[in-house]
Amino acid sequence: MEAFWIILAGSLVAISCGLLGCFLVLRKMAMVSDAISHAVLPGIVFAFLISGSRDSIVMLLGASLIGIFTTFLIEFFHSKGKLQADASIGVTFTWLFAMGIIFLTLFAGQVDLDADCVLHGEIAYVPIDLWITQAGDILGPRVVYIAGFMLILNVIFIVVGYKELFLTTFDPAFAGAIGISTTLWHYLLMGAVSMTTVASFEAVGAILVVALLIAPPATAYLLTEDLKKMLIITTILGAVISIAGYYLAASIDGSIAGAMSAVAGVLFAAAFLFSPKEGVLIKSIRNKSIEVEA
Repeated sequence: MEAFWIILAGSLVAISCGLLGCFLVLRKMAMVSDAISHAVLPGIVFAFLISGSRDSIVMLLGASLIGIFTTFLIEFFHSKGKLQADASIGVTFTWLFAMGIIFLTLFAGQVDLDADCVLHGEIAYVPIDLWITQAGDILGPRVVYIAGFMLILNVIFIVVGYKELFLTTFDPAFAGAIGISTTLWHYLLMGAVSMTTVASFEAVGAILVVALLIAPPATAYLLTEDLKKMLIITTILGAVISIAGYYLAASIDGSIAGAMSAVAGVLFAAAFLFSPKEGVLIKSIRNKSIEVEA
């Protein structure tokens, strides 16, 4: 039963991250996810200091605000400061993450948070982190409910805003011309990424969150040129990564999060080499065949 809960939690997190990651990859903003995953730390600390609670909703709100602020700073430095996008990302997330570490150090006696836990997470603890009601009823792992709730929210967000997300991703000029606010949908997407990132911290940690936000969508991107198919393939890959990653970790008695990241990397490498349209080896074989025929 423990394996089931771990795989289910991993799948929910992977799918939730991957669906949003598709739009990040298509917008060439993949590394913004890395920035947000580290920069939200001061938001988590402030949320705890203000509320005095580790309640997930409070943490999500605090992290989401900082996540949106992070995106604003990146855009501000890029447009006003004339910095390159990668430099803006680097300056912003390192500064905010460092501030988070400083706040944790200053308020170590008041903040019941562990930076190592946030960064690395431990999905193996999912089965023992139970949701127990006041009546004493055990409803199952708390992380599964949180990850499932975030997945439902993300699916609703994508379904309801599919047209707007599609247009602002592929043709922002046309979207603006017909009255769709590219800025609004940009920040809505970043807010969703921030909330999903923080909701996934406790289960898998920031490192695996970044891997799940980028690797499955990037793999799907190599396999199809259709956005809807890309979302479906990403969903399937998320489940495969969770299942294969768990059993790989069990077979070698290693880190589950590390094994999942490794599986995600192997799947991307396979698509990179063998994708029917974009695969490097397939292209090479096709070119050689054309040369022989010629």
